[in-house]
Amino acid sequence: MEAHQHSPDSSSEECTVLEAPPGKNTCPQHAGKVADLYCSACECALCEDCVSDHEEHPKVPLGQALEQHRSSLQGRMETVQNRLPQISDALSFVKEILQQLTNQKTSIEEDIQSSFEDLHKQLDVRKSVLLMELEVTFGLKQKVLQAQVDGLARGEGDITATFTQVEEVMAGEACVASLQAERELEERLVELSRLRFPCQPEENDQLDLIMETDGLRRSIHNLGTIVTTSAVASQSEAMGAGLEQCVVGHPASVTIVTRDKTGGACKSGNAILSAEVFTPDGSIVDGEIVDHKNGTYEFVYTVPKEGNFSLALRLYDQHIKGSPFKLTVTRTLETEVEVSPSTTTATNSLANATPSTGSSEGAKRRGKSPGQKKKGSKRASSALGTPRRKTQNPIEDDLIFRIGTKGRNKGEFTNLQGVAASTSGRILIADSNNQCVQIFSNEGEFKSRFGVRGRSPGQLQRPTGVAVHPSGDVIIADYDNKWVSIFSSEGKFKAKLGSGRLMGPKGVSVDQNGHVIVVDNKACTVFIFQLTGKLITKFGSRGNGDKQFAGPHFAAVNKNNEIIVTDFHNHSVKVFNPEGELVLKFGSNGEGNGQFNAPTGVAVDVNGNIIVADWGNSRIQVFDGSGSFLSYINTSADPLYGPQGLALTSDGHVVVADSGNHCFKVYRYLQ
Repeated sequence: MEAHQHSPDSSSEECTVLEAPPGKNTCPQHAGKVADLYCSACECALCEDCVSDHEEHPKVPLGQALEQHRSSLQGRMETVQNRLPQISDALSFVKEILQQLTNQKTSIEEDIQSSFEDLHKQLDVRKSVLLMELEVTFGLKQKVLQAQVDGLARGEGDITATFTQVEEVMAGEACVASLQAERELEERLVELSRLRFPCQPEENDQLDLIMETDGLRRSIHNLGTIVTTSAVASQSEAMGAGLEQCVVGHPASVTIVTRDKTGGACKSGNAILSAEVFTPDGSIVDGEIVDHKNGTYEFVYTVPKEGNFSLALRLYDQHIKGSPFKLTVTRTLETEVEVSPSTTTATNSLANATPSTGSSEGAKRRGKSPGQKKKGSKRASSALGTPRRKTQNPIEDDLIFRIGTKGRNKGEFTNLQGVAASTSGRILIADSNNQCVQIFSNEGEFKSRFGVRGRSPGQLQRPTGVAVHPSGDVIIADYDNKWVSIFSSEGKFKAKLGSGRLMGPKGVSVDQNGHVIVVDNKACTVFIFQLTGKLITKFGSRGNGDKQFAGPHFAAVNKNNEIIVTDFHNHSVKVFNPEGELVLKFGSNGEGNGQFNAPTGVAVDVNGNIIVADWGNSRIQVFDGSGSFLSYINTSADPLYGPQGLALTSDGHVVVADSGNHCFKVYRYLQ
């Protein structure tokens, strides 16, 4: 149908009926009609045909309504957009906690594996000792009884033979010819009658075994506990007189109630809590935290002077509700202490400017007993490697000093293994369960550490061996990653070698040609690589033969470029030429001079003498180049417990990883 055309000046009624262009303010109820009003009550656009249905409703021009909606939408968008940084920060923080949780799980798995491996080793050691005691005791008793048996058998034989001769003579006719023989036999009979034979047993047959295993079984059944809580800082709160009043010199007490994410009270202890009372200048007031083991904790502190203080209470390194609190400390009880939860931004800024010195390190830190009383204002130091914390030896023996305790900070160790020493006066420690290498001066001063946990190239999962290349590069055997990593002296990753070939590299060393010697504990094989990763040769297999190993641990290289390997379960040390041919073997299982109970670390001095860490006997022995025992390192003042890696420092001392005591020790050594 043809459309009617109207001139612009037409006054016809039809001119008031407007048709909306497609997509432009079209009435949703009447197609083709233009909506020019907006019903605020029904929140919809209206055309002329809609108006009659909304006569009593408030209406505004559509343009105005659209503008108001746009403005409202913009405002809400800005409000939501302003939350993005907060959500982004929260996402990062929760991801970090999740990663820490994952790291803790991995670390605990390794600790469990390591602890039970150690128990297995201790049981094997005890088994060997009992079998050896049985053999020795049996041998002594057998020797006595066997000597008695031999003596009685000889006496019986002599008497029987003499009787036979007498009977033969007596059966013949008595004559002068037999008289001499009869006299000799009579003398022999007199002699036999005078002999005293040991007719009573000179030993007994008792060999019993008392094996009291019930208590051990009960201990094993209850061995180890996985400790955690569901407490979160955002729901946990503090209460008590210590938040309301505090008088100079009088103990004040604060009770902390831990709660889970829903606000429910936690019923068990062991949460990692820290507390600080500090002044604006940053000085710290002492105190201690008591775990009541029911989800509540008590922080008791004493303030020595008047003034304004802040009390920060943190759960897993996060402030609990209201923390930090402001405290006004007075000299009398009449003046109440002013406390305001937070007032909060000003106090927060103060807390953020003060380094944390509480008793825990939140989710990043494990290894302490949270249930014990703890200093609420003293964090375990991370400067154990400084001379200030170096433990000097008060007793006259060969110990110069020891460095370390169990922990995860600088100068603390968890299952340290390999040791190396550089010509530049540095001691390097493979800190196995902390997934890093720590570096100290020859005097024990902490210098640096590097290493990130992980299974990617450049990361460390279980570093067990460490060596220094003549180029200065640091070579690390990574047992769980099954490769050897090479880092610069500054700790920058450069390359890896042995991936796909190695099964469980334990120790590393460097020969006279700069080749990397790798002792593969699982494969019972020694590999020799170029620094580029090219395999030069390998030798060894599992067994107890001359060219076989049973759990080899570490290696050293002498001036003849011979490779000296400690053969752990074969209780021996073996020396090979670079082609893998056996040159020398020495040692056997036992506790005597020159014997071993699972040798581990090994080093060679300038004279070719071989120094060996004897793991099961917890001692260090010294041998000459031919394997003859020379002496011990005197360790009596501070006994070793399961020594692992061993090296000679550039100033001629012996440094050993005292793994069971979570430290390394440096001893005098007269070459």
